[in-house]
Amino acid sequence: MGFGNYFRKMKGVTVGPPRPDIPNVLWSWLGAFLGIAAVSFCHYNLLAESDLVMVIGSFGASAVLLYGAINSPLAQPRNLMGGHILSAIIGVFCYQALQGQMWLAAAVAVATAIAVMQLTRTLHPPGGATALIAVIGSEDVHALGYLYALVPAASGALIMLVVALLVNNLAANRQYPHFWR
Repeated sequence: MGFGNYFRKMKGVTVGPPRPDIPNVLWSWLGAFLGIAAVSFCHYNLLAESDLVMVIGSFGASAVLLYGAINSPLAQPRNLMGGHILSAIIGVFCYQALQGQMWLAAAVAVATAIAVMQLTRTLHPPGGATALIAVIGSEDVHALGYLYALVPAASGALIMLVVALLVNNLAANRQYPHFWR
C-alpha cells in the first residue's frame, strides 16, 4: 500500500450521523443529570467524613454512553460494570507494581485495560480512564488500593446503571439495555 492509499483511508467512508430529535436529547440530559447527581450526592453527603471517593472523571464519559448512546454495545450493563471494575483492578496493580515509573504505569494500565476488556467482551471506553485515574489520581485514590475497584468504580457504575434502567425506559422510543451478557 502506498502513502496515497494510506492517507485516503483517513477521509472516512460516510457522512456523520443525523441529529437526534429534541425529546431524545432531553431524555439524555435527564438521565445524565440524575446519574451524576446520584453519584455526586453519595460522594459529597454520604462519604464526606470518610477517605473514600465516589466521583471520578471517567463517570462523565460513562454518562455520555449510558444516557446519550444507549444503543451502543459499549453502553450495555456488562460493559459498564466489567469495564470499570476490571480497569480499576488493572490500574491499581500497575500503580503499585510500577510506582517508580509513573509514565510506564500509566501506559501499561490503559493498554492492558483495553486488552482485558476486549478479551472479556466488556469494552467500555471510560474504563481506560478508570485505569489511568488509578495511576495518576490523588493520594486519596492511591490510599484506597484495591478498594478503588469497589468504591468508586463498581458502586458508582452501579448507581449510574440503576438510573439508566429507570430513565432510559420511560420514553416509548427508548429501550435499555439491549443485552445483559
